[in-house]
Amino acid sequence: MESASELIYVVDDDSGVREALAALLRANGRDVHTFDSSREFLDTPRQGVVACLILDLRMPGMSGLEVQKIVSRDAIPVIFITGRGDVRSSVLAMKGGAVDFLIKPLNEDALMRAVDAAFARAQVLRKEAEDAAMLHALYQSLTPREQELLPLISSGLLNKQAAAVLGITEYTVQMHRAHIMRKMQAGSFATLVRQASKLQL
Repeated sequence: MESASELIYVVDDDSGVREALAALLRANGRDVHTFDSSREFLDTPRQGVVACLILDLRMPGMSGLEVQKIVSRDAIPVIFITGRGDVRSSVLAMKGGAVDFLIKPLNEDALMRAVDAAFARAQVLRKEAEDAAMLHALYQSLTPREQELLPLISSGLLNKQAAAVLGITEYTVQMHRAHIMRKMQAGSFATLVRQASKLQL
């Protein structure tokens, strides 16, 4: 049985396909929420869980490709399903980061492999988002002067050069630098440089 903190969203305007897909996924121990339209899905508040989206390519109103662009901001991996192959659409879907593009009727093994791959990607995206939030919080703990100094020293300026840029003494830079290392929880200067790069300073 999979963790209850993993949720599959299924969006398909065909009730028969939607119900069969939900039954199949639940039989494989998955938690599933179904929607009959893109708008219903997008209007529903997201739960704070690791999720993936099984999305019909062609639906009335908003297409699957349009929905994909929106949910990519929420780090929800997408598995596309469609009644007929469409090379152009499949290329666009994969370029947009889709995990897979499956043709109906769906093969159970292929579907479950795609779901496993989608959740693996979702876990990575969630970890990256958590790490980014933590790093940003550490950066916010710096004083304005320390935030001013960080990009200078991480870009390779010597203490005396950074001091000249900011109009302060080299000793003051050394003190700020020590505080920055401690507050950013950087075990080495190389780590601090990587942090500054991730913060895009």
